[in-house]
Amino acid sequence: MKLSVAHLGPPGTYAEQATIFYGKWLTHNTGIEASLHPYSSIAQSLQALAQGETQLAVVPVENSIEGSVTMTMDTMWQLDSLQIQSALVLPIAHALISCANSLDEIKTVYSHPQALAQCQGWLREFLPNVQLIPSNSTTEALEKLEYDLAIGAIASSRAAELYNLPILASCINDYPENCTRFWVISQAESDMTHRLPLQKLTHTSIAFSVPANVPGTLLRILQIFAHLDINLSRIESRPTKRSLGEYLFFIDLEADVNTPQMQSALAELNTYTEVLKIFGSYSVLSANNQ
Repeated sequence: MKLSVAHLGPPGTYAEQATIFYGKWLTHNTGIEASLHPYSSIAQSLQALAQGETQLAVVPVENSIEGSVTMTMDTMWQLDSLQIQSALVLPIAHALISCANSLDEIKTVYSHPQALAQCQGWLREFLPNVQLIPSNSTTEALEKLEYDLAIGAIASSRAAELYNLPILASCINDYPENCTRFWVISQAESDMTHRLPLQKLTHTSIAFSVPANVPGTLLRILQIFAHLDINLSRIESRPTKRSLGEYLFFIDLEADVNTPQMQSALAELNTYTEVLKIFGSYSVLSANNQ
């Protein structure tokens, strides 16, 4: 049996790498194989899942250097009936890939905005005058490199091998312990989820909006979790896109949604929120760089 899994493409992205890791873990634990389906954006990956084109999606949600991946957060809020099944943490090591003979020949560098930001110190020191061009993924521009020696791209060493391209500089991210957390997501009501391995649920992710921007609203919400001794591992705001100054709040909690404490917290939370979305409870897997 195979499960179709959407991810950000083209081949060679870190999202594909995370999906391959999850697929191997899935096969090891269930015998089920993963069939990979690349899409040109994170939003399209999630939309494909919501429309039933695939059974799972693997999307980045947070980087240890640059923080949250806003496209994932915004799309999760916009799409109903999606549920997190697992999280996995992937070490990230960026390389500068180019057919140029030296750094001096490079005039333009392409990559995903997150990758460009994660290497901004290195770029400032070694390529201070290049034009930085954001792309949909770290691998989108790789096919251009052999036709233009003045172009470089930031991607993984694995991507360089896949496209048979030379690496001019390795491990160029500004912080060596760079890693990205991904979510493995399904449709909430899918029968397929019962075939996934049972795991100890250690984290829950939720998001909510509040009915009015009044003093103390967020404080009262946070006190609910504090009083019940539920630890928050992440909290972040995003614009509602309705009006300037209105925000959604995304929270990761170190607890299973099925515990009495969490059930009590969510019941009380409903009294303070306008819309409350529970994205699911899950465990966190750790992937080795491949």
